[in-house]
Parts: sequence; structure tokens; C-alpha cells
Amino acid sequence: MGLQLIRGFPATTGDDYQLNTISVLRFASEVYPEVEVASRRDDGTLFRYSYQAAYERVCRLANALDRLGIRPGDRVGVMDWNTYRHFELYMAISGIGAVILQMNPRLAAEDIAYVVGHSEARFIFVADSLMPVIESIAGKVGRVEGFIVITDKASGTIETTLSPLASYEELLGVEKPDYPWRMIDEKSAYSACYTSGTTGRPKGVYYSHRSVYLHTTAVALTFGINVADVLLQMVPMFHAQGWGFWLAGPMTGAKLVFSGRYTLETTRALVDLIVAEKATVTAGAPALFMPMLQYIRTMEKKPDLSGLRIASGATEPPLAMMREFWELCGAEFIHAYGATETSPVVTANRLKPSLLSWPKERQWENQKKQGLPVAGIEIRILGADGKETARDGKSVGEVLIRGPWIATSYYNDPRTADCFRDGYWISGDAGVIDEHGYIKITDRVKDMIKSGGEWISSIDLENAIMAHPEVVEASVVGLPHPKWQERPLALVVLRPEAKGKTSGKDILEFIGTKFARWQLPDEVLFVASIPKTSVGKFSKKTMRERYADFFTSRAEGA
Repeated sequence: MGLQLIRGFPATTGDDYQLNTISVLRFASEVYPEVEVASRRDDGTLFRYSYQAAYERVCRLANALDRLGIRPGDRVGVMDWNTYRHFELYMAISGIGAVILQMNPRLAAEDIAYVVGHSEARFIFVADSLMPVIESIAGKVGRVEGFIVITDKASGTIETTLSPLASYEELLGVEKPDYPWRMIDEKSAYSACYTSGTTGRPKGVYYSHRSVYLHTTAVALTFGINVADVLLQMVPMFHAQGWGFWLAGPMTGAKLVFSGRYTLETTRALVDLIVAEKATVTAGAPALFMPMLQYIRTMEKKPDLSGLRIASGATEPPLAMMREFWELCGAEFIHAYGATETSPVVTANRLKPSLLSWPKERQWENQKKQGLPVAGIEIRILGADGKETARDGKSVGEVLIRGPWIATSYYNDPRTADCFRDGYWISGDAGVIDEHGYIKITDRVKDMIKSGGEWISSIDLENAIMAHPEVVEASVVGLPHPKWQERPLALVVLRPEAKGKTSGKDILEFIGTKFARWQLPDEVLFVASIPKTSVGKFSKKTMRERYADFFTSRAEGA
């Protein structure tokens, strides 16, 4: 059942003072006006200004939004990389009471058009390098009233089919650097993010001012972010509000660095940025950190990254990767867990002081777990009988989550009924909890492999394979099998120098001591790349479709 609300004795505190996003930046401009904000340009140079200068530009932008006719409650789409202008748009759009619609350029064009139409966005701000994406859908989103290109160029010099059109810097250039901010009901939406749509159309999650304010406070507390830090924003700001890390910068007075545009092939630029700007806090997915690690391996002099805390989520970071980062350059990984529906931070893995007596190997093994719930979050793990599982680290159930920054519904979507219960979000993740309170996600419920009536965890197999020194990436999926219902197939990407030298037998022997024989993959396929979703996770849906008859066709041909 849901939470029961009782009313106690009246308080005398200012509970009517609303938690608003713009108040965070206004605070930083007043208390930390000189603190730097840096943003990497496409050519590798950095744009630099201060929190005070950022605040003045946000005021100019708010005036421009008013002039465009954008009103409280309106949805405004933004498609940009991790830049200082994206930061300004988050602050100004939400600051006037409108909703910033996070637009993921990696979604299929059809899904992007659906997101714009479903949200009823009135305007779209788009980076000049991403204009082709918006041009491809412009004819399918009739409600959009105008397009603003995020560029230094004058509107008359921009070659595009988008119309009506304006230039970002032209809009700001004619406005005043102050704005009469109004108090916004903290339960109003400040931003919207749509899930990546791996199962049907994307689903809309609308975050409130209150939820993001509390989430940011929890992020700063959990990851120890303070005024002495340099926070590098690497998680795309168009996905789940960039995991909420960037807003912890102005909230704590930390220096803020935006990574700009990058690809998995150009992540060496991120390593160089970490070193040059002396970053102490960042976050991302293993799909990002693996190529960064490969670059570090090639460096004759390894960078000293001691003091750098790296929050790693999206998928479980391979233990071998976390250890190698630590051994090569002193960077500390903090395994974290969350989702679009959870703003996203739900858990973080920090070792309890009471467990410091554990042997080092056991401490490392514990880092495979997603960690401890963040303060304010409630997590239940329910078994097939609907009851909470034992805290023994073995009893598997489905993870349900609720709290002040957890979604309780999707916007205008009938799938809400299947995904929420009694205020909890039903995650679709299978997990366990141990006697110390650490949560381990064993798999997505839909990705668990059922073979001969027994369950096999694809995540555990993947991370064991990725511990092999010649492996770059590995993903395991369960495929139909004529005898065993399902059997695991492993897709493996090798280091270039290992191709032709490392065999499937080598891989299976390497992980053989960690699993029962029947749990091991039936086959190991070496591939050039593994399909990924728009947010960097392994796309197991694509893999299952691509290799659907891998085992059954063999049986038919036998």
C-alpha cells in the first residue's frame, strides 16, 4: 500500500519557500562569483567564464525566452552536447517556469519526432552540428513554432531548411543581464527526459524542481562534492539530466568543466581534459571508460589521477577495469546505480568503515555490487511470492524503488499501470541484498538466462570475461535452444594485438573456475563491435534479434 500521511503539530519554518533550480545558480553567483566554469570546444580549446558571468548570461537568456513568448509550463526542446550553453538553457528555461525537454540525438529519428510531438514542445534549441537531425524530423512535428541554433553565427548566415530560425548569441546580445525571477511551485516540472524506447515508444519522465534539488543535494553528499572540487561533466546532459552531477557544481561552489562533443573513438580527449583541468569528480558508463583506459595504457608516462572519484553506472563496471585504473593512475571508482525514472542516483558503493578489516581481495569483490541506498531512497526486493527477500546476498527478487526523486508515473502513457505500484517504480532489475545492506543487480529480469530450469546471470558472465587481459568488451545473451530452453552466447571484442591469438577455448578456461560447467556460454563469438543503445548500454534486444536462430538452426542442420 502507499504511504499514509498523518498531520502533526504545525511547524514555524519557511516551508512555503520553494526549492527552485535557478536559486542554485543565483547562490553560486553571489557566494562563488569568481569560480570558473570551463567548456571544451570542438577544436579542443576551452571557453572559460565565471559563475557570475554565467548567471548574467542566463538572465539575458531568460529575457530572450520571454520575448519569444515562452511561458510557465511550456516545453522547450534542447539538443546539444555537454556545453556551457546547454548549462545556461537548463537554468533559464526552468528558471522562468518552463520545462526543458532533453533531446537525445542518438535516438532513431522516428523516436525523436515522437518525443517532440508527445511533449508538445513549442520551440527547439539545437547545436549547429546537430541541425541535420532536427531537419530530418521538422516536417513531422507541426506544433513547433521556431528553431534557435546554438551558435556564434548570425542567423542570416546559417544554411538550413529550419524555419522560423534564430541565432542563440543574437538573442542574448540584445537582452539585459538581469531578470526578475519569480518563485515557482517546486512541484512543477523543470525538465523532461524520455526513456530510450528499447521496449516500445519512449516513455516521458518529468522531473520537478523539488526532486532535482533534493537529488542534487544527495549527489553532493554521497560523492563528497565540495568547494575544493573540479567537477567534469562527461555523462551526456541530454540523458537523465546528465545524472544530475553538473548541478552539484554551483550548489557546492565547485569548479565546473563541460566535456563538449566526443565519441567513443575520441575519448583520449577526455583523459587529457581530466589531467589539464585537474578534475577530481566525474561520472560515466563503462563503455566510456574502457577506451579511456586503452589510451592510458599507451601513455609512456601514466597520469597521476589520485584524488579523482569516478561514479560509474549504466552497466556494472568490470572489476578488472576498476582495479587497473587504480593501479595505473590512482583513480577511485564508485559503482553507482539508477535509471531515467530515478533521476537517476539510487545507490552508491562506498566501503563502510566497519568492513575495513576485510582482506583487500574481499573489498575489491564487494565493489561489484551496486552499493548502498542513497539517503532518502527506499528499496524493496520482492521474490516471486511477492514478499521481501532475505538479506543473505543470494535470494533473488525484483527491485522496487521509491523516494522524493523517483518517478511515480509516466506522462500521458498507459504503461504507467504496469510500471508503478504503491508509489514504487518497478525497475525490471533482478537483484539481491546482503546482510550489510549492499545491493547487487544480478541482471535485467528480461535478460536472465533460463537454462534447463536454472537461472544464469549474463552480467556475472560478462564481467568475468572482461577480466581477461586481452578482452576489450563482452556481452552475453540467452538464445533459444532446442533442448535447454535457452543457452548463453558470448560476444567478445578483443584487443587488436590479441586477434588470431586468443581463442574461445582460452576465454572459457579463463572463467571456468568461477562458474559451474553448465553456466558457461556454449559459444564465444569474436566480433568487431557490440551493438549499444543510445545511452551506451549493450543492446541485448539487438543481439537477441541478430542471433535468434544461432542454436536452433544448428540443431535443425544436425
